[in-house]
Amino acid sequence: MDTATEQPVDTAPFLTPERVLRRVEWQVLRRLDGRLQGDYHTFLRGNGMDFLDLRTYEWGDDVRHIDWNVSARMDDLFVREFMEDREITAWLLLDRTRSMGFGAVERTKELVLCELAATFGQLLVRGGNRIGAIMYDGQRQWTMPPRQGRDQVLALVRELLRPVSGGARTDLSRLLGTAARLVRRRSLIVLISDFISEPGWQRPLLRLTERHEVVAVRLSDPREYDLPDAGLLTVQDAETGEQLLVDSSSPALRNRLLALAEEQDEAIRSGVAQAQVGLHVVSTEDDLVSAFVRMAEGGRKRVR
Repeated sequence: MDTATEQPVDTAPFLTPERVLRRVEWQVLRRLDGRLQGDYHTFLRGNGMDFLDLRTYEWGDDVRHIDWNVSARMDDLFVREFMEDREITAWLLLDRTRSMGFGAVERTKELVLCELAATFGQLLVRGGNRIGAIMYDGQRQWTMPPRQGRDQVLALVRELLRPVSGGARTDLSRLLGTAARLVRRRSLIVLISDFISEPGWQRPLLRLTERHEVVAVRLSDPREYDLPDAGLLTVQDAETGEQLLVDSSSPALRNRLLALAEEQDEAIRSGVAQAQVGLHVVSTEDDLVSAFVRMAEGGRKRVR
């Protein structure tokens, strides 16, 4: 349960797609170009890839490329080799459920998701790649077909600035299952969510990794499980709207919330690790340039 009153999902009215994208281009991408010097290509190596050949497994090969059917028949491990296309098709899976509206009014998880999606989009389309998106608000899902160019990123940001209603409890397995059915050609999949969800999303995530390169980004806010010591407070579950009166000065309550946060964090990390996906955690208080540098460095480590 989120431990503060839910913030509206609607972002600040003065934000426009052009302003958001221009801010990303000047404050994030320009600095990233200097910091990464092209290393984000390794991070975004998901690449559209066509099958090339099979060969025997060698130490250090990506286990996700093991062809288990052939390996079972031949009684030895074989991996699939791929020929990299010049262009990448990338799909952004974006969680727009109610819990994403949590955070300071000027810096909700929903707004950070918008900036992250715009940054990923611009990094990709600058190389002539196509990006599409599947968005989920807890009740419905909608899709933007993959296209190239800055106008596609603007259209994505415009969509992310629209308020959503949502209402039901988040079930990420629905979003992941839709992606598995819809995205047939090998692609780069970028999942951005706070992972506050009903259980059962781990298996659909694993199915995605069998065909695609998957990057998982978890958004968090430090206030979610850090109550201010302010006496009696009314807190509201961002997903259900349920309200409770709690004594925020109680050490037992504060310790319990921290324990719940640690349990949730471990469950999410374990679930993502089981799908053999690297998890990148981004806080609403993070500098996005530093966050992308961390993600790129983590991507390089997995390649080696």
